[in-house]
Amino acid sequence: MTATPAAEQPTAPALTRPRDPRRWLILGVICLAQLVVILDNTILNVAVPTLTADLGAGTADVQWIINAYVLVQAGLLLSAGAAADRYGRKKLLLTGLVLFGAGSLAAALAHSTGQLIAARAGMGVGGALLLTTTLAVAVQVFDDDERVRAIGVWAAVNALGFAAGPLVGGVLLAHFWWGSLFMVNVPVVLLGLCAVSVLVPESRVEQSHRPDLLGALLSTVAMASLVYAVISGPDHGWSSPYVLAGAGLGVCALAAFVVWERRVTAPMLDMSFFRNRTFTGAVIGAVLITFGSGGALFLLTQQLQFVLGYGPLEAGLRTAPFALTVVLLNFTGVSARLSKRLGIPGSVAVGMTLLACGLAAVALAGRVVDGYGGLLVGLVLMGVGCAFANPAMAVAVMGSIPREKAGAGAGIQGTVTEFGSGLGVAVLGAVLSARFAALVPVAAASLPAALAATDSTAERHTVTQAFSSALETGQLVGAAAVLTGGLVAATLLRRAEQAAQPEAEAADEAVSDAAVTGPA
Repeated sequence: MTATPAAEQPTAPALTRPRDPRRWLILGVICLAQLVVILDNTILNVAVPTLTADLGAGTADVQWIINAYVLVQAGLLLSAGAAADRYGRKKLLLTGLVLFGAGSLAAALAHSTGQLIAARAGMGVGGALLLTTTLAVAVQVFDDDERVRAIGVWAAVNALGFAAGPLVGGVLLAHFWWGSLFMVNVPVVLLGLCAVSVLVPESRVEQSHRPDLLGALLSTVAMASLVYAVISGPDHGWSSPYVLAGAGLGVCALAAFVVWERRVTAPMLDMSFFRNRTFTGAVIGAVLITFGSGGALFLLTQQLQFVLGYGPLEAGLRTAPFALTVVLLNFTGVSARLSKRLGIPGSVAVGMTLLACGLAAVALAGRVVDGYGGLLVGLVLMGVGCAFANPAMAVAVMGSIPREKAGAGAGIQGTVTEFGSGLGVAVLGAVLSARFAALVPVAAASLPAALAATDSTAERHTVTQAFSSALETGQLVGAAAVLTGGLVAATLLRRAEQAAQPEAEAADEAVSDAAVTGPA
């Protein structure tokens, strides 16, 4: 009798599969691909002056150079995940690497802002495929016993890439031209193509139904429009026609997507997932943890530069303890071991409480300790919290849906992460602006403009203190949102566990009875 390959056994229990001896090497390969994708979310933050000088890019051009990548990536995540399940996760991983590498090369060689924006959009397509397929492959390769640690490593790479982007960008710009920010991806992509071709096993689900093309279109329009509205709000104003049009289109497309997915025979996203308390709790937690951490880091970079007087590279270095703490706890397996003892709900509750405490410590640091010391304590607490909560919520999302839907689960995980981070930057940035406008003694849209309008040292001190107070308010709002969301998510996850226990006990009893009585 010929054995069916593992890729063709989507419903087989995870523990019946033999462990792939190359699984940790495979994880290293997909994490390398994941790292370059995450780096490109933040690596351009330090390149704005250079792009303005070398390409003659205006403010709108710079915004589109940065946001084209984010918009395309966020819009395609759900579609990319569903496509990976249908057509093969390894195949789509290779495709993503090719598209990302080609887009990076085109961006490095661009001679105009239009060419660079188009190249960044192409990189976003490849990035969407890589974000979903890397997590989906990890779920397929690792069994239940090792999955928490594997996803912890994957999550640590995300944190490292997010925090290291400005630092890597600053180092490259100090020695090379701006195109090096993209050219550095090319050798990594080539290495990834070779390694994935040799090491990563193919896995997919055979489906007889036609692909859900309308669902893919609606989800792409919905997510791209909503993310556009969120990231454009602080610059254009929340009542701007651009923002209102983007939000309105996104809401309408999202509503149409939900209606369509509930009616179609083979939906791209099964809406019944949202009736699962584990899935719902994990999604709520994922949105709010990225809301808090993304928004807080956005405010923190301004605190370090405008209040404490550090340069861009120095500010990037001083945010590093956050990511390094996440990496240390996940790569050493400490967070995985403690998460097994605490359980998923306990890990989420403890992690998000620590993250909220870290955000509050960062907000109030100036009142307790002068300089950087108070911020360092807050950053470490934030890192510990993310090291516990992020992998636990990813495991909860991926574990609450069928294994054969791993790509769709990864798409959902990536979508809520992107949306939560963008929402955190927008909302906490709006809180900062509103509070600063209420406190500042002169009419100005930003701290530099307000300082330029002052006539004395006393006025400058008052303006700086007002900005510091506004930062504190924004960070405390983020802390409150994270703490509330953590408790809600943990409660939902705990109730889901309690509801599942009687069913599991009944199933065990049925198996025991069948073993005793034998076949009828």
